[in-house]
Amino acid sequence: MSTCPEQWKNDVEIKIFQEYLRIPTVHPDVDYTACVEFLKRQAGSLGLPVDVVHPAVPSKPVVVMKWLGKSPELPAIILNSHMDVVPVFPEKWAHDPFGAHMDEQGRIYARGAQDMKSVGCQYMAAVRGLKSSGYQPKRTVYLTFVPDEETGGDLGMAELVKGDYFKAMNVGFSLDEGIASEDESYAVFYAERTLWHLRLKISGKSGHGSLLHTNTAGEKLQYVLDKLMNFRETQVKLLAKDPSLDDGDVTALNLTKLEGGTQSNVVPPLIEATFDVRIAITQDADALEKQIRDWCDEAGGGVELDFILKCPSVETKIDASNPYWLGFKKGLDELGLITHTRVFPGATDSYYLRRVGIPALGFSPINNTPVLLHNHDEYLRADTYLNGIQMYRKLIPAIADS
Repeated sequence: MSTCPEQWKNDVEIKIFQEYLRIPTVHPDVDYTACVEFLKRQAGSLGLPVDVVHPAVPSKPVVVMKWLGKSPELPAIILNSHMDVVPVFPEKWAHDPFGAHMDEQGRIYARGAQDMKSVGCQYMAAVRGLKSSGYQPKRTVYLTFVPDEETGGDLGMAELVKGDYFKAMNVGFSLDEGIASEDESYAVFYAERTLWHLRLKISGKSGHGSLLHTNTAGEKLQYVLDKLMNFRETQVKLLAKDPSLDDGDVTALNLTKLEGGTQSNVVPPLIEATFDVRIAITQDADALEKQIRDWCDEAGGGVELDFILKCPSVETKIDASNPYWLGFKKGLDELGLITHTRVFPGATDSYYLRRVGIPALGFSPINNTPVLLHNHDEYLRADTYLNGIQMYRKLIPAIADS
């Protein structure tokens, strides 16, 4: 690949991107002050009015830029991104994770380079280019920058969509993050797997650790765990057997916490096991719940299933009934991109929008790039970043004028 490092280093949009990356909005206990000030300055440079709202608590701001449409009575679109990033282990990085160092190949190293400060900056850069060309969208376009997506979004998007401020925005569609692709193609995400966090409270006979007691919590745990792990293995085999599937197309089930007992020579009367379950949209969630409850009963009683989190299943229609999808797909096709519609393997703020009936798609204009979100040495190439801006210059009007 040919490189033009000096050209990239002097590029205004690259410099803005690097400035954003250097603001350490990193968990835990994120201070968003500098980030909000940065975004307010960017809104000023774009000539867009900006609001800072606090849907939950003062320490969790949402920054909203407004680009007025020619027909503001129509439902608006939002270009959403999150300001926060996950923790880093600096000793594992080749470069300062908040230094935004660009090497001679144009790789910009920083936490958030892929997830997802790049996308938020690309939105702004695309708007800058579109405005300078004289374009005004038919629908009003909002750029929203939310907090705490990386910890679930409970104090960010989850609360924003409940409030009067959001209702007044009259949102009809949302565009949010996707995931990098390691080949030529790009993924478009129209749904997420249904998220469960379930806890098994397993009661049994207690006593001295030297005796072979019957009906113990450990025996019941083994029975249920064997059943759950056998189910998990069916999903592993399904994924391995069909190369057309990816992680978002199967149900994931993992034991994440195991608690119980107070002393090594005492059989505990209670063991608690917590599982993270991500249910594929092709899986009957009600049937799966019934199966798990049946396994708990078969274990011999005294096994209580408690849902810590049980999200409803939601997805965005990607057919002729969704004019936003048709506009977005037309833009993708005109760009000549190879795309695949996918189910997001994790969770994003799109869930909260879909839950209140707003169609949402996830897309990150990153291909031929290792997937490094949440990993050490996260980077994005400068040419990939700049190319993504041009994509959004096509895709934003495709949606906003639909």
